[in-house]
Amino acid sequence: MQRRRKIGLVAAGLATSLLATLTGCGGENPLGGEVSLKLMAVEHGDRSGNSSQRFWDKLIGEFRFEHPDIDVDVDLYERDAIDAEVRERVAEDRIPDLAQTSASFAGYARRDLLYSAREVLSTHTQASITASLVQAGTVGHVQYGFPFSASTRALFYNKDLFEQAGVEEPPRTWEELLRTARSLKAVGVKTPYGLPLGEEEAQAETLNWMLGNGGGYLSDAGSYDIDSPQNVATFEFLRDELVGPGLTNENPATTDRQEVYAAFLEGEVAMLNGHPGLMQLALESGVRFGTSPLPGRTAPARTTTGVADWTMAFKENGHAEEIRTFLDFVYQERYVVEYAGTHNMLPVTTEAAYTMREDAAHKPLWPFIESLDVARFYPLGKSSWGEASRRLSATIGSAVLGGGAPRTVLGRVQSDAVAGEEKVAAEAEAVP
Repeated sequence: MQRRRKIGLVAAGLATSLLATLTGCGGENPLGGEVSLKLMAVEHGDRSGNSSQRFWDKLIGEFRFEHPDIDVDVDLYERDAIDAEVRERVAEDRIPDLAQTSASFAGYARRDLLYSAREVLSTHTQASITASLVQAGTVGHVQYGFPFSASTRALFYNKDLFEQAGVEEPPRTWEELLRTARSLKAVGVKTPYGLPLGEEEAQAETLNWMLGNGGGYLSDAGSYDIDSPQNVATFEFLRDELVGPGLTNENPATTDRQEVYAAFLEGEVAMLNGHPGLMQLALESGVRFGTSPLPGRTAPARTTTGVADWTMAFKENGHAEEIRTFLDFVYQERYVVEYAGTHNMLPVTTEAAYTMREDAAHKPLWPFIESLDVARFYPLGKSSWGEASRRLSATIGSAVLGGGAPRTVLGRVQSDAVAGEEKVAAEAEAVP
């Protein structure tokens, strides 16, 4: 169920709140020439102490002190609800000035609804964003997605269960992972490896494993390559060596990530791929855990899955200058560090990354921060990726079932993705 919370800013006062209502999704204050920006943001907190609302209240209060002529009205949404809400707002011509998304900026960019980075970010801010995130935020070599938060993936393992099985080191290769899983199974561990291929976020677990075998969603030329020989071999390995012998959760095809995380926190799962936020949850649950790079077929994976939330700047209300002023304020080092640290996420600028790597308080995040430089993100520059991702998440689990055929499953996803991209291209050419 969607959770939507409207932030009332003390700094702006009751009059500003009323004016924001009058001006809809953003506009000029008819009483004082003030511009009101509408921002739709993701709630990344899971309790009152780390609520994103507290961050935005503080930041916008400080922003208003320096820029009293620009109001910012923020609505918060759950991450899995915001994309649908943005689509609804756009369809109803209630377009915000700024909105966060996990994947959908390419479609809006191709419809010429968004400002590019050059139009609403200063040169300094553009240069400060981590290079891998800049690349992931581009559509046709132009950056339209501005990273706001990021995470990467690592192998998490339960140290107590490893000791129980006589395992001293985390696995670095798939063969070592199999030996470790067998040892864990032999001493009665319920789930040696947690494999979530249910619909919640199967695209991340899929990419984790593809990268370990030199594969991925795209070829070096940038076209879809979902059914590549490397990817097919990866899922044949999962089916035959891991799932078939019972070394994973009972039915990976219907198991969501949150279920596997919960089982890890209960001490039932010994290994899984996880994001930085899992560390705090494990500490609170009393799980003695370690992290290490994702295992690969013959060596540790050279890269890892990267996931980010992106800010889009819409052209509709014509507030490019005000948006630039606000975004340059948001991307200051202290705010990037504060948000990342509060939510166990990764800094999206090089300056903030350096600061956090120099601060021992953030030491648990250091390996994740370092991996962000080489992380591989979803092919967000393709307008067809949203639908391709949904199809993949709905079907990929069948590739690891007893009678599953990875080549057939991946081939179907590949065909649908290519057809979707061709449709997008044809529609773009048809626009005058």
